[in-house]
Amino acid sequence: MDPYLLGLRLDGRRVVVVGGGAVATRRIPALLDAGADIVLISPSATASLEDLAAAGRIRWEPRGYADGDCADAWLICACTDDAAVNAAIAAAAERQRTWYVRADDAQASAAWTPASGRVEDIHSGGTQGTPVQHAAVQVGVLSRDPRHSAAIRDAILGGLRTGQLSARHGRGHRAGVAIIGGGPGDPGLITVRGRQLLAEADVVLPDRLAPRSLLDGLPADVEVVDVSKIPYGRARAQEQINATLIDRARAGRFVARLKGGDPFVFGRGAEEVLACLRAGVPVTVVPGVTSAVGVPTSAWLPVTHRGVAQEFHVVSVHVPPGDDQSTVDWAQLGGSPGTLVLLMAVQRIGAVAAELLRHGRSPDTPVFVIADGTMPTQRTISSTLEQVEGMVTQEGIRPPAIVVVGEVVSVAAEITKLMSNVTVW
Repeated sequence: MDPYLLGLRLDGRRVVVVGGGAVATRRIPALLDAGADIVLISPSATASLEDLAAAGRIRWEPRGYADGDCADAWLICACTDDAAVNAAIAAAAERQRTWYVRADDAQASAAWTPASGRVEDIHSGGTQGTPVQHAAVQVGVLSRDPRHSAAIRDAILGGLRTGQLSARHGRGHRAGVAIIGGGPGDPGLITVRGRQLLAEADVVLPDRLAPRSLLDGLPADVEVVDVSKIPYGRARAQEQINATLIDRARAGRFVARLKGGDPFVFGRGAEEVLACLRAGVPVTVVPGVTSAVGVPTSAWLPVTHRGVAQEFHVVSVHVPPGDDQSTVDWAQLGGSPGTLVLLMAVQRIGAVAAELLRHGRSPDTPVFVIADGTMPTQRTISSTLEQVEGMVTQEGIRPPAIVVVGEVVSVAAEITKLMSNVTVW
């Protein structure tokens, strides 16, 4: 007959473990996690079990099994390497109607220990982002083949930990807003925490540069509110986005704001956090891989390199040099030997190049442009500061694109050359 699966609540209840070898070493930590009051009976014990006894976490009686040891136990684990002793323990447990596990003979055991594991469900909560721990998800798998059970358990735990396997909560449903950094574009570069919270969402507001292919895996009843901002085209006002986050959250729905890159790196994430908090809506932030670093790395371009660049500057070029709204010190950047990572610069690359040249950068300074970084459509061009405007026009480079200025571009060129002789995975 198939076993009946049941979760035992052992907090404060007496559990007797007979035998202090490898099996007990594996099982006692899980029993401790369940809060069991453990009595270990064995003439000897492994070092880890002896350490638990010395710390007062278990009671160890260093002797062999004797009649009466099973009295008052809620669960008994027969883990000795002597089949006769294990059989005597089982008989005593049967007489007093206590569940027992025999490690040496599954068919003679009244209960089976599943291949088990747990995934902690932790998220940042409260206005200070203080970690709050929710009940863990526990997984137990039983089959006639212990190795098969363990493999299934590992697959389930792996899916839960990465967010590839998830389901929204019923009891203890999440509330508020999560501002999630989705990474530079490739859906595989979102963080594990970001993917977990996305799977919990009732409402998702994705940016244009968010990993939008993840939306296809959401349940059908999830509301997706497209808040894309098209360069020089249609754009949802930030105030409208803030209002949508707040309204949906106040209606008791868990809202995920899915953004590209990192939400606090030119992502206006802090504005959304402030709007939520001012409205009394709980909010949490999940960091993401910023495109300023992730995209160059995907193209084998290090933004720093020993002996070449000890600093790098990330600059938003949403307005050109000389504009009244610009706060960038182009004179300092022009005279610096550090790497420049320019975001939103494609449409203004001519003005930027001219400004850097005017302030001291050499016309031969290497420049690398990466369009659609980390995506299958990624394109790159290599140029110089003097010629980059013409090449961008000639190649038809359009946003989103990252422009990297500096001698580190030569390091990327060397890496690319060497890669032609090496298998890269």
